[in-house]
Amino acid sequence: MNKKIAFIGAGSMAEAIISGIVKAEILDKEQIIVTNKQNQKRVEQLQQKYEIRSMMDKEKVAYEADIIILATKPHDLKNAVDSIKAYIKPTQLIISVIAGVSTDHISDLIESDSPVVRTMPNTSATIGHSATAISKGKFATDEHLQQAEELFQTIGTATIVDEIDMHTVTGISGSGPAYIYYLVEAMEKAAVEAGLDPDVARTLVIQTVVGAGEMLQHSGESASTLRDKITSPAGTTAAGIEALDQYNFEETIKQCVRSARARSIELGGE
Repeated sequence: MNKKIAFIGAGSMAEAIISGIVKAEILDKEQIIVTNKQNQKRVEQLQQKYEIRSMMDKEKVAYEADIIILATKPHDLKNAVDSIKAYIKPTQLIISVIAGVSTDHISDLIESDSPVVRTMPNTSATIGHSATAISKGKFATDEHLQQAEELFQTIGTATIVDEIDMHTVTGISGSGPAYIYYLVEAMEKAAVEAGLDPDVARTLVIQTVVGAGEMLQHSGESASTLRDKITSPAGTTAAGIEALDQYNFEETIKQCVRSARARSIELGGE
């Protein structure tokens, strides 16, 4: 990919994507520029860590870029766009990684017909394993969608969805890694409370989660089928599943996703 990419925003998601792109080596590091609202120390840290370019002159950042990635917090978006919209060219692709914000809203803020593509990656982008959903705005073409897909495939999988489904995607894959980490925390604590060495517990739990993920990806079988295969009647796994059912585990997870989705909708409205 022979494009200059500018990140407006230098938070954890921007860093995750930058890290993934750098590791994939699809761009020269000098083709990646990062800036943010006012924290020069933060952008300089990213510059030194990834050997990319940092710049606080947003006019120059916007002018030089072929692709502008909006990676601010939702409440900072308007100010960020206001600072660059006078310099945005119709040929530039605008990619948003901001939760809850529609492409129509971004187009309204930009006040132009610039192509906008909305994405929802997750922080596993850092190691090239993000599950990213992508949808295009009304001014974006299939070619723009393909550019975004090509970019985000370097940091994991990229799946095209209708924009109306993006709030649900946010609650599933956007926030999903945190749910898994929470599960791992609980399993580690249970193991340690039962007398297992913390390092041993961590090693076993992590590999269990990784192995389960690999089985889901490569076995071709559904989660319910895989679960049934290791759940013998009246066995140890059955006892554990019964406890999960007793504490309404399935409904808890569903409500977790619903709550994240609802918050995504709220952020869009704000």
